[in-house]
Amino acid sequence: HGSYGVNKTRIVGFNQSALDLWEALFGSDFSIEDAAAVLVNKYEIDSETARRDAQQWVDTLKDCGLLDE
Repeated sequence: HGSYGVNKTRIVGFNQSALDLWEALFGSDFSIEDAAAVLVNKYEIDSETARRDAQQWVDTLKDCGLLDE
């Protein structure tokens, strides 16, 4: 039993750092370390924080179906 007229389109919003990662990496083969390096270089944060944030970004993309496992 379906829902008539329901728009099932998913909208994903990015904050600035997520957008920077998307622009730098999407469409290429990248690792968590590559994503963390983008954050370290752009925002001058420590590598541990950058890696944690990069992992969260990747997990979000996977959850939204925008990135393969």
